[in-house]
Amino acid sequence: MDLFSLFVLLLSCRIQAVGARMKVSPQTLTILRGEEARFTCSTSNNHWTVMVWLLNGTAVLTISKTSGVLPSVNPNVTAEEVSLERSWVFILKNTERHNQGQVTCDLQGIDRRTASLFVQEKGSVEVLGDDKLVFKGQSVQFECQAAGWYPQPTLQWRVYDKKVSQGEYNISSEESGKSLFTVTSNLSVTAVKSTSVDCLASVSALATPLKSTVHLRVVAEVVQEEDDCTVPLAVTASLSGLLLLLLLCICTVLWYRQRRQAKTSPQEARRFGQSVSGRGSVAGEAGGKVNLGYSSEGPTDAVYNNVIMETGSQMDSVSFYKVPDVVSSSSLSLHNESQARVCLSEESSKNVRRITTV
Repeated sequence: MDLFSLFVLLLSCRIQAVGARMKVSPQTLTILRGEEARFTCSTSNNHWTVMVWLLNGTAVLTISKTSGVLPSVNPNVTAEEVSLERSWVFILKNTERHNQGQVTCDLQGIDRRTASLFVQEKGSVEVLGDDKLVFKGQSVQFECQAAGWYPQPTLQWRVYDKKVSQGEYNISSEESGKSLFTVTSNLSVTAVKSTSVDCLASVSALATPLKSTVHLRVVAEVVQEEDDCTVPLAVTASLSGLLLLLLLCICTVLWYRQRRQAKTSPQEARRFGQSVSGRGSVAGEAGGKVNLGYSSEGPTDAVYNNVIMETGSQMDSVSFYKVPDVVSSSSLSLHNESQARVCLSEESSKNVRRITTV
């Protein structure tokens, strides 16, 4: 009886020693759907003949020590030998959600070791809405949605280049029929300065979180201090604008007056020519001659020189009648002389502009 117990003890110790020389690494592997899973089975026992890899209890690949990898019905599995380490690497390509579970390396007749495979799924993340333009101090609401993840993703906000504490925003989650999660979060931000607002979603298999960004633009980011010159500058700019507007109005008025005078001068010239032409006609009817040396009582500006030249050309075309010489006769009676004096006195009492004739 004692010999039998000793034999069992020695056999168990041998089995433990053999098993200790066999291992599968890594013990736990987490990857994203579609990526490649690699497990290494190594042993120091050279007496094995067949290595079988099992996925969730089902044999998917067989390796012979002498022949190598045997053909498999699953095209997504294969193996590579690492001769220096006396090990084989099991490779599972294009992993799917149903591949998640136990991966086992079985050395036929010697021992077996098992590792765990976790397959996660990467979805999308988006901050709903466009960029926002607000006034300083105003409260702004942002909403982020991460859809199509497995397992439930971790959602994180980042504002002003700092992570927002989880107590400052809420998170709600729902699961779809394909065991995919959609997470929604709302964040309230007080506008202090222009910044970018980031929403990050991640799972453990994702090396870099997915990020969605919108921009917060703040209007009137002016901090007034005692020595701040912003207000004087604003007042100066306003006064400068008013002075510029006043100067523009003055220039417009001067230009309008100058243009109006330029239009008025030709009209006065035409009226002056008509008056001179009227004088010539009067002289013609009286039978006298026009005194070309006569100048009117009006202004003698250089503006009227051209008008006078035009008037002279009009006068050349007027025919004048000579006044017959006055014949003095001693036979005139005193009665006629008295009548002439009366006529002269009456004419002298009238304020009539006369045309000198010779």
